[in-house]
Amino acid sequence: MKYYRFFFLLGLVLAPVFGSFAQTAQVPTTLNATLDGYEYPYSVKLLPLKLEHQTLRMAYMDVPASGKANGRTVLLLHGKNFFGAYWRGTIQALTKAGFRVVVPDQIGFGKSDKPAIYYSFHQLARNTKHLLETLGIQKTVVVGHSMGGMVATRFALMYPETTEKLVLENPIGLEDYRRGVPFQSVDQAEATELKSNEESIRKYHGSYYPNGYPTAHDEWVKPLAAQTRHPDYPKVALASALTFEMIYQQPVCYEFNRLTVPTLLIIGQSDRTVVGKGLIKDPKVLASMGQYPELGRRTAAQIKGAKLVPLDKVGHIPHLEVPTKFYETLLAFLG
Repeated sequence: MKYYRFFFLLGLVLAPVFGSFAQTAQVPTTLNATLDGYEYPYSVKLLPLKLEHQTLRMAYMDVPASGKANGRTVLLLHGKNFFGAYWRGTIQALTKAGFRVVVPDQIGFGKSDKPAIYYSFHQLARNTKHLLETLGIQKTVVVGHSMGGMVATRFALMYPETTEKLVLENPIGLEDYRRGVPFQSVDQAEATELKSNEESIRKYHGSYYPNGYPTAHDEWVKPLAAQTRHPDYPKVALASALTFEMIYQQPVCYEFNRLTVPTLLIIGQSDRTVVGKGLIKDPKVLASMGQYPELGRRTAAQIKGAKLVPLDKVGHIPHLEVPTKFYETLLAFLG
């Protein structure tokens, strides 16, 4: 039985890896603000929303179980420098295990619209709840990676009755960045974003991998780089600046003790992500932040009954860096 499970999980890992090369080659040279022309691994639908007198569209994938359906749903929430498609392998693992999987692109990200609005984790959580209601989903497991961990935490605080379980994968926001990262205006953040190109994006993403940048990760860099070459890019850059401000100004780390749902933290121990790290000039301050081993322990201690799974020598994206271990850990917690 152990050998069967090993080869089952190995197949889940290798399928997205081999499939990634073909998909990377198909990325257009330029992509607009909503990544039109870039194919996601599953069909993308659009949910209409009305925010601040603007009619917007929220993109999402709704993937049914491919194995024997168990009647349960998992919601996957992406990070700030990503979009829903990078959950492809996780979707495959979950659907083969019988779960329905819903993967939204939050407003301001991926194939969703990029409006100039006031971004808040409360509003992103509310949009996500509306999506679930539209799909007729009353209960879901909530999985959040990086910024998605902050959205997932806010969602679980606002809608505990909807949250079956909570999984936080190397979430940002385990500390208050305002205590060490100097303030910058939205205009300053926007100016920095406008300078982005493929080289700078790849360099930043390289910081997620303590054991060296894998070439296969280019699959998730190239769509973002293609946007920088499109006339729409100023719209993307402003949305990125506004969501940076959201992360900076709206910490969730003071509210972990309010969580009441079963919670799992999966923490790559070599992660040193700090939002706004480049703004920190004091070496002592820099060294004191982004210490995920300690942040993970501290956060788990604040959440009643939380389970912490530390992953040694793993960086910011366990579901891409060590997918087999991530899937095993996630499925074991879901039961």
